Formats: sequence, structure tokens, C-alpha cells
Amino acid sequence: MTRIDAKFAALKAEGKKAFVAYIMAGDPDFDTSLEIVKGLPGAGVDVIELGLPFTDPMADGPTIQAAGQRALDGGMTLQRTLDLARAFRETDDTTPIVLMGYYNPIYSRGVDKFLADAQAAGIDGLIVVDLPPEEDEELCLPAQAAGLNFIRLATPTTDDKRLPRVLQNTSGFVYYVSITGITGAAEAQATNVGPEVARIKSATDLPVIVGFGINTPEKSKGIASVADGAVVGSAIVSQIAEGKPVAEVLDFVKTLADGAHSA
Repeated sequence: MTRIDAKFAALKAEGKKAFVAYIMAGDPDFDTSLEIVKGLPGAGVDVIELGLPFTDPMADGPTIQAAGQRALDGGMTLQRTLDLARAFRETDDTTPIVLMGYYNPIYSRGVDKFLADAQAAGIDGLIVVDLPPEEDEELCLPAQAAGLNFIRLATPTTDDKRLPRVLQNTSGFVYYVSITGITGAAEAQATNVGPEVARIKSATDLPVIVGFGINTPEKSKGIASVADGAVVGSAIVSQIAEGKPVAEVLDFVKTLADGAHSA
């Protein structure tokens, strides 16, 4: 059982929904980023999504693209991202970390070396946006064999024919993308999301967590009420981009977490 599996089992036993927070590793700099990540569990975050900076993101909107560029400009790399996770693990051995990004940096490092290094750094799961199920032998299956969850995205365009293929080797949880488009492009609507989550849950026992387009405590609560939890990324990254003090960023995160937990 991974930390992700254990966390969702604990939440289910408590009758609670999950709150997942995304931040870009190294934004605005390594030390500030680490301070924020270390503060997330205390702000109510159940699972941390740690963005891996990449020059050519496909699914990310302007806010997260800019965060990735700031991180890269500051010298952030895959190795430094793993260093950040390792530093977090020095004081927290229970909060799950999901590394979210694109395949190119992993491929460049080499899959076997990456998986060994990620596991040693305390990474629990992977979301690799540009690797479809047809490429499962490339990273998904080796990751699962190494004890890491491989989390897949389902979207409004994942129809009933495609869904079984998407779910086939997914573990940890299913990440449902609430909108058709990039991060931060539109607002999620619970009335649209609810039936889709129900459709996915009829085909899997995994938790279904919803992200994209959630930017307020009310939205967090509304989406969590029709799913197993909510993910917020761009709204948090925007706070960091505005130069808010770490304490203010974490206060904002807590309002979002409280929203999801009240669902």
C-alpha cells in the first residue's frame, strides 16, 4: 500500500473528501517553494501535487506555464525537484506526493534511474500528461512495479469506449479534468461534473478526484460534494506569482481545503 492508498483509505474511514494542492517545484525559488510545500499539510492538504518544470507544457494554462518558466529561470531541474521532495520527507513521512509533469525530462534521465531516484526521494505517484495508455510499457508498468502509483487523467471527451483503456493500469486515484481545455481556462461546474464522476465510478473502485477550474472555497466544496475530492492548482500558483508571503498563501490554501472537507 502506497502513502496515496493509505491516505484515501483513512479519508474514507473518516467519511471525508480529499483536498489536493498543486504547486510548481521551485516557484518562485527553491527555498520559498520548499517552505510552502512543508506548510501544505498543516493547511489541510491531503495530497501534494508537485509540478515538474518543463519548457513545453501541453495541458497547462498561462498561470502554470509562467510558474514553470520562473522555476526554470531559477535553475530548477528534475534533480532539484527530487531534492525538494527529499527535503520535505525529512520532516513528513506520511503526506503523499504526486509528481506531475511531462515525459521528456524523465526519458532524458532514463526510466530505471528516474524511478529509483523518485522512490528514494519519497515520491508516491506520477501523473505524466503526455503518455497515453498505449504507451504503458514505457513508464506506467515499470512505475507500478517499482511501487509508485500511476495516476491517469480522464476528461469530458473520455467516452465509454475509451474509459476502460484509461482505467486499465491506473492506480492511486483517477484525476478527472472538469473542463475541455487547459488549466485555469474556465470554471468547473458541479452540475456537469457529477454525472461524469458517477460514470467513472461505475467502472472503477478507485477514488475520483476532480481538478481544473476550481478557484474558491465554494467551488472546492461544490466539486468535492460530487466527487471524492478536489484539486486546486492555478489559484494557488497565482497567489505565489503575486508575491504573497508564504503565510498568506497557506491561509488561502486552508480556505480551499476547508471547503473540500466540509463537503
